[in-house]
Amino acid sequence: MEFIIGRGAHRAALEERCGIGLDALQDQDLRVPFCTYETIMRAGKELLVDPALALHYGETADMATESIVGLVTRSSASPLDAIERMNRYGRLLVETDCAGNGDRFALVRANGQVWLTDQRRNPNVFPELTESSFARILAAGRKLGNVPFVLAVHVTHPEPAYRAEYDRIFRAPVCFNSDRNALLLDPAWLTQPITIEPRYLSDIVTAHAEKLLENLKSANSARGQVERLLLPILHTGRVRADRIAGLMGLTRQTLHRKLTAEGVSFEEVLDELRSSMARHYLSGKQASVKQTAHLVGFSDPAAFSRAFKRWTGHPPVLALRAALQSSKGDAA
Repeated sequence: MEFIIGRGAHRAALEERCGIGLDALQDQDLRVPFCTYETIMRAGKELLVDPALALHYGETADMATESIVGLVTRSSASPLDAIERMNRYGRLLVETDCAGNGDRFALVRANGQVWLTDQRRNPNVFPELTESSFARILAAGRKLGNVPFVLAVHVTHPEPAYRAEYDRIFRAPVCFNSDRNALLLDPAWLTQPITIEPRYLSDIVTAHAEKLLENLKSANSARGQVERLLLPILHTGRVRADRIAGLMGLTRQTLHRKLTAEGVSFEEVLDELRSSMARHYLSGKQASVKQTAHLVGFSDPAAFSRAFKRWTGHPPVLALRAALQSSKGDAA
């Protein structure tokens, strides 16, 4: 959105068309639905009257300023290492349905040639992602030296009216209506050292990317989905497994099987979520014991106190007192 506005689109008009504002996107670890990205890209094309916007975006925008994935790939040891990292952390950037082993990009070697192939399914539904991705790879590679390393470009979508932009950007033969989305690479380029960022930065950004990837895996698990659905209704006390299963589009039995496969039961997820939220409310001095009991779904404060003691080994009033004493100490 910043790129589109920077090229002349009116911010208010773009936000209105996209149904999302820039202020909502300040967290750079935030993930938005892919359909939102599609809407932004197509709104930008219309507002700027630039049908080749995806190519221009990939050619110009630095992914390292937008995503941890850009920093991870830029601090790689070589382009080959960067491709492997893109496959590992790519889901932090965009969720795609891929064929084969699940990796978005595959290196296909045949007849002395090396093709970098985009394996996502149904690419022509949104060819803008192919355009921006390939232009981004080209732009990133040229930062290592302005030596031609993309020898040919194949895309599955039809030739657009802005064909000249493909020729200008890629400076290589382009084949439209191909049977694959792929870049023919100079094999020597794959092992060229990358010296853009120091090793120290690589270790830092990779550790952060691993943490985000683990959080993503957890959020996509059955347990993560159950927790997300429980949180807004926890205070109501109406947190039956069949209700949550229905919200997930599952039968209660299917939800039970999914949770069992992850080594947990619905009752354990609910109990641990209540424990976590209760400790959060009390340690943060956000609520009294009675209010906390209500917030985590207990109608009887005495029952909540017994549960809290089971969770922590001490009654909730002690946790609240400790939090209050800690705040006094900080003030002093």
